[in-house]
Amino acid sequence: MRTEKIRNFCIIAHVDHGKSTLADRLLQKAKAIDPREFRDQVLDDMDLERERGITIKAKAVVLSHQAGGETYCLNLIDTPGHVDFSYEVSRSLAACEGVLLVVDASQGVQAQTVANFYLALEHDLAIIPVINKIDMQMARPQDVSEEMEKTLGMQPGEIIRASAKEGIGIDEIFDAIVKRIPPPKGKAHGPLRALIFDSVFNDYRGVIVYIRVVDGTIKRGDSIAMMKTGHTFVVDEVGVFSPTKMIPRDKLSVGEVGYCIANIKSIHDVKVGDTITSAAERASTPLPGYKEPLPMVFCGLYPTVDTNFHVLREALEKLSLNDSAFSYEPETSQALGFGFRCGFLGLLHMEIVQERLERESKIDLVQTAPNVTYEVLTNKAEVLRIENPAALPEGGVVEEIREPMVRASLILPADCIGIIMRLAEDRRGRFVRQEYLSPTRAILTYDLPLAEIIYDFYDKLKSATRGYGTMDYEFTGFEAADLVKLDILVAQKRVDAFSSIVHRSEAETRGRRLVKKLRKEIDRHLFEVVLQAAIGTRIIARESIAPLSKHVTGKCYGGDITRKRKLWAKQREGKKRLKQIGQVEIPQQAFLSVLAKD
Repeated sequence: MRTEKIRNFCIIAHVDHGKSTLADRLLQKAKAIDPREFRDQVLDDMDLERERGITIKAKAVVLSHQAGGETYCLNLIDTPGHVDFSYEVSRSLAACEGVLLVVDASQGVQAQTVANFYLALEHDLAIIPVINKIDMQMARPQDVSEEMEKTLGMQPGEIIRASAKEGIGIDEIFDAIVKRIPPPKGKAHGPLRALIFDSVFNDYRGVIVYIRVVDGTIKRGDSIAMMKTGHTFVVDEVGVFSPTKMIPRDKLSVGEVGYCIANIKSIHDVKVGDTITSAAERASTPLPGYKEPLPMVFCGLYPTVDTNFHVLREALEKLSLNDSAFSYEPETSQALGFGFRCGFLGLLHMEIVQERLERESKIDLVQTAPNVTYEVLTNKAEVLRIENPAALPEGGVVEEIREPMVRASLILPADCIGIIMRLAEDRRGRFVRQEYLSPTRAILTYDLPLAEIIYDFYDKLKSATRGYGTMDYEFTGFEAADLVKLDILVAQKRVDAFSSIVHRSEAETRGRRLVKKLRKEIDRHLFEVVLQAAIGTRIIARESIAPLSKHVTGKCYGGDITRKRKLWAKQREGKKRLKQIGQVEIPQQAFLSVLAKD
């Protein structure tokens, strides 16, 4: 295929604005899938994606389109819409020259719409705006068009009105793709340079890398090298993607998107964002690649059965190849044994990874409460990154603790501004600015601590705005705050898994809530069990679990009182000794209940 007849594009939008449905209509219009094999959300091949109705992984597919008597090759990449998967979007944009920016005709411009728009601008891509779902009863395409004009700077004549469900506007979209998106640029006869934008592991064929060829040509039998790792391989097969399978080709040339199989056995030999070049004629400079994602939410994942630890390790290795946005490292817990400390981009990302691990590796996992990364400045002017509260140095060493901050954009109905301002200020938010998209919709911008929004902030936002509020955020850096380490002591022993870093103003409330919850979960023992919440050496909350009472004098019938006194004294001594050396059993279910989100 000649380079000038190739168009590479992706679809970006907010969650539930119709990306997957639009992709389905494009596939059907281009006759890229047999009608007997068609199903809704055809590019969402994971059960988890279909159950939740969201796109988790970017998918690539090649379409053939006739226009003006010419045949065009259109490489489509369907992308996720949730803020937690913005890393997938950025990787897709790096492999394209243009995007379809889809906006729901009833919901209008949303937070992630704006974020994705600016991502596309950063990559200098051609943007085709599309207002989708114009057939809905609640559709307001004229108002949404004005919002896009005011917020995104779109010209009304550029905006395509469509209904992916009804097939309206699909021809206009195809025409715009051919006319507005430029063909790829590259040196057809130069050294090979191909960008790895994704990869998967196959038990029989090893690592399959998804590539976009920028310069040169790659074909079967070529000897290739990874520019970042330096490893060399021989190409077994190259090809392109159809909606349901991989189609082998003789070669892939400049501008084409496809896959490469080269008998890569180890998942550590491939890095997403790396550049593939020819081993014989190496390129002098690699492609820019991607900025490494910064995990912001951390939690522990442990197998419920200790013997499944190695199974979990293998599952994490395979998943990290397919999803390079999360990190993991081994750790141990007094209560849960051996497991892994995992980092994620957000709470939804964390939930998806856990479900994928459980389904794909068929093991049951225990997840600890999520927390964020902190920076600690010591009295030796060292800056430490703390991902586990139990690793926080003692108070005498710490000069200050810095928490991660984000700039959040909240798009909401204008009549909900007051209640959302109170919600943001209750979470220690700092007001930045307020703008109006229209007389009925506004954008509030706040600087917020990440730890304050990862739990239930989004749920409360949705509840307060009757489901119309949306949020997007970006990491802005670390700021010093009055933070303390909250420890939970069970029978005078600190339990590291219960440790957390909280703001001093909230420490007492949280400590009281935890010990009360723990009191209900731990069974009674033969001795009194004292539960305490502490900041350093200062106890801020206390609860007690009364001991089991045993009627030691029940066997005594009458007689002298001294016999009973001896038994009572012996019992007191026994309980005193048990209190000193006895072990408190914390049931796993109780442990999980306490670690669950409040």
